[in-house]
Amino acid sequence: MATEKYDYIIVGAGASGCVIANRLSANPALKVLILEAGAVDTHPGIHELGGFVPLWGSDYDWKFATETQKGMGGRQIIINQGRVIGGGTSINAMMYVRGNRRNYDQWNAMGADGWSFEDVLPYYKRIEDYEGGASEYHGVGGPLKIRDCPDPAMRSEPFQVGATELGYDGPNWDNNGARQENGAGYLQFHVDEQGNRASAATAYLAPAMKRPNLTVRTEAEVTRVLFSGTRATGVEYVSQGQTVQVEAEREVILSAGAFLSPKLLLLSGIGPADHLQSLGLDVLVDLPGVGQNLQDHVQLPVVFRSLVDLPQPDLLTGNVLFVRTRAGMEAAPPDLQMNYTPAVPKALAPVMNFGGPASIFLPILVQPYSIGEVRLRSANPLDAPSINPNYLQQDADVQVLVAAVKLAREIANTKAFAGLNGGEIVPGPDADLEAFIRAQSSTLWHPAGTCKIGYDARAVVDPSLRVYGVQGLRVADASVMPTVTSGNTVAACFLIGEKAADMILSA
Repeated sequence: MATEKYDYIIVGAGASGCVIANRLSANPALKVLILEAGAVDTHPGIHELGGFVPLWGSDYDWKFATETQKGMGGRQIIINQGRVIGGGTSINAMMYVRGNRRNYDQWNAMGADGWSFEDVLPYYKRIEDYEGGASEYHGVGGPLKIRDCPDPAMRSEPFQVGATELGYDGPNWDNNGARQENGAGYLQFHVDEQGNRASAATAYLAPAMKRPNLTVRTEAEVTRVLFSGTRATGVEYVSQGQTVQVEAEREVILSAGAFLSPKLLLLSGIGPADHLQSLGLDVLVDLPGVGQNLQDHVQLPVVFRSLVDLPQPDLLTGNVLFVRTRAGMEAAPPDLQMNYTPAVPKALAPVMNFGGPASIFLPILVQPYSIGEVRLRSANPLDAPSINPNYLQQDADVQVLVAAVKLAREIANTKAFAGLNGGEIVPGPDADLEAFIRAQSSTLWHPAGTCKIGYDARAVVDPSLRVYGVQGLRVADASVMPTVTSGNTVAACFLIGEKAADMILSA
């Protein structure tokens, strides 16, 4: 049987991959293949506003487990990642946060030429169909429907007004507008007018699937990139127990995420030579940065008893405040995202019983100092990678969360909360905060940085996302971020897909 040939092969049908598949296949002269290890997105929970939580830990989830985390009391942490068409956008909480303009200006200063905030803003506007209308900072008519907290039960006036009592701007602050930080407002979500999830699959891939030049293949787990010399010529994948090879006449694009994109590079002989040789793998390119620079967001629950039995929301959260907790860091992006949920969400009620009504503050460490790595566990391509984020290894990260608990208490004790605050349940007013943080923190599933853009010794891709040392191979997903964004990372993954597609088409 002749080997199938395509112009472009995309590995991974998540936020970035679906965007690239849509934009490349818009040119009828190009033949495009997108390969997804998971299944099609037909499960109803993938599309319902609150139906996604039961999918965590299911067959639609990679269920990655970290190595033992010393900074978290020796625990292993599960990092949920979508294994389904749509990737993480099919099982995540739909929060659309661009991050801070300083994130992108920082990337640009670190060697990601052309990725400053002014460079990426037009792409964000291209992505969006924002219900608030077009403006200097928002777009309309794009593939992705963006709405301000579409769940009425989630909207909290006390949180937003309480923050203003403490001197923050708001209420109704647009954290995707001119300034992200120091304003309390609603989170924005990729949710359509009918209240259904607007995933990468529904927004980008489904409309393109009617094109005869786009092939979408599911349950196809890619195991390596194929090369002729140092030129990528295709990929090998496993489907239904069979090994299949397909050819790419122009490029292979890895959009498999911050764990699996570096894993595929390593399996293909691209990475730290000593690590590859220790597993008996041939070294194609000694590229020390592959799998390094792993960054992730850490979350922590702070719970108060509520004096009012409010309706249970469908969303997991919807109100937000971004702040800097570290002194002398005024030029840096915010290091803390404070989410607030006025009542226990329906989907979490079975596992979060506080003996009565409760509200939840969710502080998130969004600019960690603790950096980890992704390595191969073995030379077997079907083995999960070894993931060590080094969560809370640096004490500075713990101190951000200590400050976060104190901020939650300050907001809960404002006049705006006087009729709601029935007292602190978790961690409790007398708790040892550092011990609580190390015992109860977990991840928000925002891994990034393991194939970073740049020119330094640990860079993996150039500003056009081309892998150093080879030809015809790019990486386009959260792994290319030099530093993780201040906020949920899915919006930046859509951005990376849009910008990558432009760079590929103009090559």
